[in-house]
Amino acid sequence: MWIAGSRLWKLASRAERDAKSVGVGGYGVGDERSREEAGGTVTDLAGDAPQKVEVRRSTRRRRTVSAYREGERIVVLIPARFSRREEQRWVTEMVERVTAREERERTRGPRRSDAALARRCRDLSARYLSGRATPTSVRWVDTMRTRWASCTPADGTIRVSTRLRDVPGWVLDYVLVHELAHLRVPGHGPDFWRLVARYPRAERARGYLDGVSAAAQLPIDLSDDVGELYPDEVAD
Repeated sequence: MWIAGSRLWKLASRAERDAKSVGVGGYGVGDERSREEAGGTVTDLAGDAPQKVEVRRSTRRRRTVSAYREGERIVVLIPARFSRREEQRWVTEMVERVTAREERERTRGPRRSDAALARRCRDLSARYLSGRATPTSVRWVDTMRTRWASCTPADGTIRVSTRLRDVPGWVLDYVLVHELAHLRVPGHGPDFWRLVARYPRAERARGYLDGVSAAAQLPIDLSDDVGELYPDEVAD
């Protein structure tokens, strides 16, 4: 399944803010580049830090601090009046909050195990595909480099990249519905997309994934997700 490359990255940015924003108030060390944006200053902290962090100062903010992940980096929003010391304190705290929450999310629901992922597929099939898509196996795969997931309709197997453990649940659900639909319709024709469209957040999820791929400069898509095992996948 392919996420169209023409979709705007700002759709994914907005989706990330909706799904991953943490309130209250970041810091890697590296080259700093600042620019004015939306009434504030953007400081881009890159380099060899464990986390890529972007600090955005806004004159509209008085006391509130928030943070969310945008692609490969964490964005921290702070009031423009903050001193450099206050900035560093809040950046450190908010990066810890974001990463801690992401770690908790990785151990919840379908992210816990292959069995939990398979249960989620059964739920989604019942809800959106009248229970008529029944995979024989669903498993997480660490080695996928060029696709988010893949499906082999001939034997009913679905494989999902572990990269998706870090996306919001509604985005993971979209990928699962997409792969489940391939058990009904192998190709990407009109009948297939009508099935996928039953998932109400399909378009938004496609924009989100397209933005994540673009921001991370990763050649990941779902345009060629039907068939046998691919070179970047490992069989059990």
